[in-house]
Parts: sequence; structure tokens; C-alpha cells
Amino acid sequence: MINDDFPAVRRSPSAVLLALGANLGDPRSQILDAWNRLTHIPGVQGECLSSFYVTKPVGGPENQPDFLNCAGLVRTEFTPEQLLGEILVIESVMGRVRTEHWGPRVIDIDILLFGDRVIRTDRLVIPHPRMHERRFVLDPAAEIAPDMIHPVFGKSVQQMKNEINKT
Repeated sequence: MINDDFPAVRRSPSAVLLALGANLGDPRSQILDAWNRLTHIPGVQGECLSSFYVTKPVGGPENQPDFLNCAGLVRTEFTPEQLLGEILVIESVMGRVRTEHWGPRVIDIDILLFGDRVIRTDRLVIPHPRMHERRFVLDPAAEIAPDMIHPVFGKSVQQMKNEINKT
């Protein structure tokens, strides 16, 4: 029975900055497929997707193909853990198999920022612990969310991009 005298408490949607990448198969199609799957989940609203950036792999095995990377901005009422669960399902359905750290992959979706939340668990670290060190993350992220603030460093995505570009 629903009691309308006490409406359900709803969280306001959080802005979530994501990194998407792939370097196997048809990376552009796979990234767009992942974005489509993610933004069609009830409770996830797609805001925008950045341009695509071709980058050399960082870490991992030698001689793997270049990556295609982009950033996406969504709004969701999900908790970070719930969103991570949805992301892992999408990656699995699309054929992602985690066999080699920083190895080649058909799709990779990382949560970079989740509003102003700071989370450190065995399963999830937000903000992404290396986002501020990676041009392939910051270039597309600054394109779509330059003013989003890293809650640990207190710097905007654009400021972090500017700093890494000085090095």
C-alpha cells in the first residue's frame, strides 16, 4: 500500500564523469554501443559524450593497439556502487574479460568523478586515483566537464589538464 502522505525520499541526481575506451575490435562502435546501453538504463540520463581521442596504451603489455578514448557525463540517482554494478554488466555483456592488468580490451568504462563523493573501498575508488596523471583522461574530460571539481585536490578538471600539459 502506498501512503501519499509520506512521499519517498529521493536523492537529487549526481553528475558522474566517466572515461570510456577500447583498443580491440571496432573501438568507436563499441564505445558508442556501451554509451547507448548505459544511457538507456532507467535511472541514468546521458548528458554528453566528448570527442574521440586516439592514444598510445599506458602500462600493460607492449605492442597492443592504440586506444580510442572519450569521456561521458551522466546524471543518476544510483549510488556509486549501483552504477559500478551496471557498468560491470555492460562490460561483461560486451565481451570484456579481465585477464591482464592494463591489457587490451573491447570496452573499458571507469567512474572518474561522482559528484563531490570520495569513496575508498576494495571494490571502488572515487575519484579515480590516476585521472589527474593521464592526458588521455583529462583531454576529453575537460572538453565536456571543465568546471567539475576533484573533491580531494579541490581543482577543476580544466586546471588538472592545464597542469599536466605543462609537463
